[in-house]
Amino acid sequence: MLSCREEVLAFTKQLVNIESIVNTDGEKVIAHSLYTLLTSFPYFLENPTHATIEQTNHDDLERYNVLSFVKGTKGNSNRTVILMGHMDTVGIDDFNQLKEFACTPDELMRALRDEELPSTARDHLDSGEWLFGRGVLDMKSGLASHLYLLKYYSENPDQLDGNLVFLAECDEEDGSHGVLSALKTLKRWKEEHQFDYVAAINADFVSPRYEGDENRYIYKGTVGKLLPSFFITGAETHVGSCFEGLDPNFIAAELTKQINYSPELCNEAYGETTVPPVSLKQTDLKPSYTVQTALSAYVYYNFFIHSWSPKDVLVKLKEQATIAFENALATFYDRYKAFCEISGERFMPTEWSSRVYTFEEFEELLISENGAKYSSHMDAFKAELLLDTSLDTRMFAARVVEEAWKWMKDKSPAIILFYSSLYSPRIELSGKSEVEQNLIDAVETAVKAIQPTYQYPIVTRNFFPYISDMSFVALSDDEEGIRAVSDNNPGWGTKHFVEYSDIRDINVPVINIGPYGIDAHKKLERMEMTYSLEVVPNLTNEVIRELISK
Repeated sequence: MLSCREEVLAFTKQLVNIESIVNTDGEKVIAHSLYTLLTSFPYFLENPTHATIEQTNHDDLERYNVLSFVKGTKGNSNRTVILMGHMDTVGIDDFNQLKEFACTPDELMRALRDEELPSTARDHLDSGEWLFGRGVLDMKSGLASHLYLLKYYSENPDQLDGNLVFLAECDEEDGSHGVLSALKTLKRWKEEHQFDYVAAINADFVSPRYEGDENRYIYKGTVGKLLPSFFITGAETHVGSCFEGLDPNFIAAELTKQINYSPELCNEAYGETTVPPVSLKQTDLKPSYTVQTALSAYVYYNFFIHSWSPKDVLVKLKEQATIAFENALATFYDRYKAFCEISGERFMPTEWSSRVYTFEEFEELLISENGAKYSSHMDAFKAELLLDTSLDTRMFAARVVEEAWKWMKDKSPAIILFYSSLYSPRIELSGKSEVEQNLIDAVETAVKAIQPTYQYPIVTRNFFPYISDMSFVALSDDEEGIRAVSDNNPGWGTKHFVEYSDIRDINVPVINIGPYGIDAHKKLERMEMTYSLEVVPNLTNEVIRELISK
């Protein structure tokens, strides 16, 4: 067992003290600070080319990744383990009057003693076994664990029959520009140094899965995340003649009723089930108040997957959207008829029917109807739209569909289904290849070795349940699944682009061994120190030893 608690704790506090909120200059500051620290280690003073700080690619902001590697001297193996973790955090506004202490754990905990706290948080604070502060859990203590192991093997390369790569990436909490940029460096090192990447170990946080859950989890593979989005058109009318038109918000409400919290849209694999989709935005696209009903509405949903591909999700959601559209029309006609009965007005229904297109189908229809003139117009429109830096990828995609709709010859109500944001791929670690099985075996051996030293159960599961950069070091999707993402994202190639081929070129099995705690992304974010500072580094080290050090 490595005696690492105090050193990992010191690294944790050093990292937490640097406010590194995503999409702020703090990301730049922490990268340079970490690089300065890392290159002060004797190994990197002697081997300066083994460490680098690199700016992200295709990024609107200036920020950096820090990467380094240690080459073992025990043998001649090229087997290489990647230790990865992110440097950025979410914001600190939720700390309110304690905001000035958010990144100084010791001062924060002193201040919290005078606060009204939930009983569990109070017990943790009083125990002396928990560390509070922004980023202590998500995930600077995990990064500190990796930093400790990098330093340890830089001082003891004779214990390493292979190589260790350290990756500290930025922008995990938003667009994953960090890890996507780092892939090119990992690929270059693979060619230059003949690194044989046999595993990646992420160190993102783990938490109880339910109240009273005392397990500490190791995750093999990770959940995937999509953002299916719907542009909905109706038929505009004056609100005083409401039944002469169709409100797109009415269809949107029915769509959310159909999709939100639906168990039918939970994806089960290997005995584990994703949480159902839930809406993250629902709005009409009217710029200001008028007494005309909205021309269009826009809604998108978080959607987790374990085994479904992005193409599978489109098929399922097109079916769900059709059901919702038909339900909305049926309710509309029923209410219109009932209104006519009580008002004495004549029932004169418009013969609308449900129309649902994927963006790919929508594009093909518009090109067939309008030809090159449409394509040229949309290329110019997107180029101009890129100048509006206030638009994120999601609203950019919506504006593209809104503009494309103007070219539609049949303007009767419709739903356009598309993806409007980054796809974080699902990763299955099933043992289907030798390299996957070796990692699974190494995890099992590590748990058996460390479990007797720790009081709570260390349990393995198949899918990390939160979005993380684990998604970008391997691909379980085939080319058809990835094409469903690119062909159905209106901003693809302009506002949004991912070189998924870079992921496939690395394609290394990945696990998560990270700090344990509660309330990540909340004011009372905290991590349990014994597991996070002692067990995590030793578990990770056992996996490294099983894979490349023996």
